[in-house]
Amino acid sequence: MSIKTEFDNLLEKLKVERDEIALKLHLASMEAREEFEEADKHWDALKNKAAEIADESKETSDEYIAKAKIIGEELKNAYSRISKRLSD
Repeated sequence: MSIKTEFDNLLEKLKVERDEIALKLHLASMEAREEFEEADKHWDALKNKAAEIADESKETSDEYIAKAKIIGEELKNAYSRISKRLSD
């Protein structure tokens, strides 16, 4: 599996998890909302990187994709923490 495919899969999983969290936030504590808002900044940055990676007219290195994947993994961890708070 290529690094781009792995990144695309991660991006899709994050989108689904983000959408699920957004639905639950109306019941969330202020702390969870604040963490979600901070994570959302990273989501926006990750979407921009994904658009650049998907733009075949731009050359993207494996290193660039790997860095974007790291941001995605950090975001995944943040979403996991928020989800845990929402389910407690």
